[in-house]
Amino acid sequence: MTAAADPFDGAPLDAEPAAHARALAELQRARESAEAANEAKTRYLVAVSHEIRSPLNVIYGYAQLLERDHHLSGAEAGTIIRRSAEHVTNLVEGLLEISRIESGVLTIRQDLVDLRALLQHVVDMFRMQASARGLTLTLDVRDRLPDQVKADEKRLRQILINLVSNAIKYTPAGHVTLAVRYRSQVADIEVIDTGIGIPPEDLERVFEPFDRGSLAAAQRQPGIGLGLAITRVLARVLGGDVAVTSTPGIGSVFRFRAMLPSIATPARSRGARGRIIGYEGPRRTVLVIDDDPSQRHILRALLGGLDFVVHVAADGTEGIALAAEVTPDVVLLDIQMPGLNGWQVAERLRAAHGAPLRIVMVSADAHAFRAGGDGRSSHDAFVTKPVELDTLVAVIGAQLGLRWEEAAPVAPVAPPDAPAPQTGLPPEAAPLLARVRELTEVGHVRGVGRAIDDLAAAIPAAGTLAAVLRRQLGDFDLRALLGTIDDATR
Repeated sequence: MTAAADPFDGAPLDAEPAAHARALAELQRARESAEAANEAKTRYLVAVSHEIRSPLNVIYGYAQLLERDHHLSGAEAGTIIRRSAEHVTNLVEGLLEISRIESGVLTIRQDLVDLRALLQHVVDMFRMQASARGLTLTLDVRDRLPDQVKADEKRLRQILINLVSNAIKYTPAGHVTLAVRYRSQVADIEVIDTGIGIPPEDLERVFEPFDRGSLAAAQRQPGIGLGLAITRVLARVLGGDVAVTSTPGIGSVFRFRAMLPSIATPARSRGARGRIIGYEGPRRTVLVIDDDPSQRHILRALLGGLDFVVHVAADGTEGIALAAEVTPDVVLLDIQMPGLNGWQVAERLRAAHGAPLRIVMVSADAHAFRAGGDGRSSHDAFVTKPVELDTLVAVIGAQLGLRWEEAAPVAPVAPPDAPAPQTGLPPEAAPLLARVRELTEVGHVRGVGRAIDDLAAAIPAAGTLAAVLRRQLGDFDLRALLGTIDDATR
């Protein structure tokens, strides 16, 4: 009987210890990588928690005030709550965008975009914030722009917003310019600032997620460090790129270049329109199927105010029965519900009522997004929660072919120029400013207003500063308010 061969027979005696050492080294590297990833995850969760807590505090606080204080202006509270909710929504949308990019399911649209109007809209959006910081924000169109270009409007707007917002955040004095050139179907857009600048070794680092470079002034700014990372990825997805040149202490230039083909015979621009107050023709019936009673109440109030007949159902089975009874023109349908889910309900509604019934999915499950309306899907459109009334109304109008009735448009009022923040305040102002900062960081808006009043009353020299802080508070720009306090206390 032949003995089994020894696998180690003839192998060098030091082969096994060497292999063991290599395995240990690999394990050590894997452990260090895992620890680094875990540390990054912890920093990320802390940053997101800090970023989201302030607007949630404001929403929660004002909701309680509305319940208890009957003298509080509902319009004022509603404006502040809406702005806080938009802040949270934008944060969540940014995180979802990263998830979509990583999973490779990012859908690129080909919208017809009025490029000049989009650029002007972004400048108008940030003009008051820039003015409150004592900055000049301008749009510089250096070439003749086409009436319309083909682009993913939502993501193009996000790129511009991220770059302009970033420039204002890191510019304590001077100006920010949004400059655009357009040649040979290529848009060359620069955001030029006179801010703190970026050291040469950080020029690529600032595009990394959760990283804002090595400057202490940059680290003190609020945020989670995702803006530039998302911006570069979106720019590349759109077929372009974003680069930066900078001189520390002088300023930076962020340059976005992408091919945006012009349209030879552009569609008619919508132009300035008034607020929608109704629609022409017979009354239309809407059926809302959603298991959340708050969502049902909101949609009924929003659409009822535009003269729709609105019926609601709390689940799919009830909704299917109600649809057979009232014969709706359009169904607004949630996806995640007990019992039948939205997709199953849509299939049964389509089978029972055919193509004339328009079905719009209204869901917070953005990962389940399917555009619909392709002849194969049971639904015709998809709207994500939180629902923006203008978007929902536009979708319903498109599905039902409605002609809207509108109130006369209101001419925009240019915001007044804000005085520059004051410096050189007496030492007595320090504890009062510290109180303003403390209340701002927890989102106690009414307390911030009282603390600013206390500052103005106790320190006459802080009158101009108090005016700037009040304007920022009125616009609910708490980030800019904190930046103004930092500038005043340097």
